[in-house]
Amino acid sequence: MFSRRKSLGPLQTKFFAIRDPWYVLMLVTKLKLKWLRSRDYDGFVSSLLLPEDARRSSLALRAFNVELAQVKDSVSQKTIGLMRMQFWKTTVEEIYRDDPPVQPVSAELWRAVKKHYLTKRWMLRIISEREKDMEDRAYRNLQELEAYSDNTQSSLLYLLLESLGVKDVHADHAASHIGKAQGIVMCLRATPYNSSRRKVYLPMDICMLHRASQEDFIRGSREQNVRDVVYDIASQAHVHLEHARSFSKNIPASAFPAFLQTVVLEDYLQRVRRVDFDVFHPSLQKRNPLIPIQLYIRSWKKTY
Repeated sequence: MFSRRKSLGPLQTKFFAIRDPWYVLMLVTKLKLKWLRSRDYDGFVSSLLLPEDARRSSLALRAFNVELAQVKDSVSQKTIGLMRMQFWKTTVEEIYRDDPPVQPVSAELWRAVKKHYLTKRWMLRIISEREKDMEDRAYRNLQELEAYSDNTQSSLLYLLLESLGVKDVHADHAASHIGKAQGIVMCLRATPYNSSRRKVYLPMDICMLHRASQEDFIRGSREQNVRDVVYDIASQAHVHLEHARSFSKNIPASAFPAFLQTVVLEDYLQRVRRVDFDVFHPSLQKRNPLIPIQLYIRSWKKTY
């Protein structure tokens, strides 16, 4: 089944030699779950609430997404980042040729593709958009941020819908808007961290509208013009959430588990509103301990 099995040879440990690389892969995959939980806690918990048939595939897709998302911050040179993106492009092609690399995320993706007939185009679209994002510059306008969010977060949601066996145009429309909302919220949530590294990615057109400079964000300003920028961006995320919910009556209930992340988005938007859109407020850097319970309740109610 896997043509690369023999090429790995025996793997030595401190006490004995393991001659089956797929046994090692199983052990490493368990470690990857801990890694995913630390890197995408909300996505990890959301995946655990999916039906058993789709749960493992969801974890694989989220691990794939995190692998791509962390490239930008983990490399010192753009060239190295592009090489890693090319690795994942090649990996996806090999997965669809039934010849995945012996690598935990790749192996789990291969299983998900075989089980749910996932669309290759969505995976490649995520990679291509992440690759373009290696330019490491601010978004020129809100529409550019929305396009990036749609190509990354919405594409991931389309794959999650496929893993749930959902093929519905209304669900796709909702996924598009939720993905855009998620990308916008992620950009806001990451602002304090990015600013500490002297990087600002918020849409330049909105910053210019409110006369907020990149230096204002880098020094963590809490002035009204900075709050106005955050308000405008957060408001657009809220609009997308409401638009997504307008499709709820026409969407099969089997699609709702893919949209559990709306709980996390709604939580952040409510909290940033309570602190008057001060994106640097310390309370926003703390995880809401009630999120897992809220996710469970939303899952039980079969709503989003």
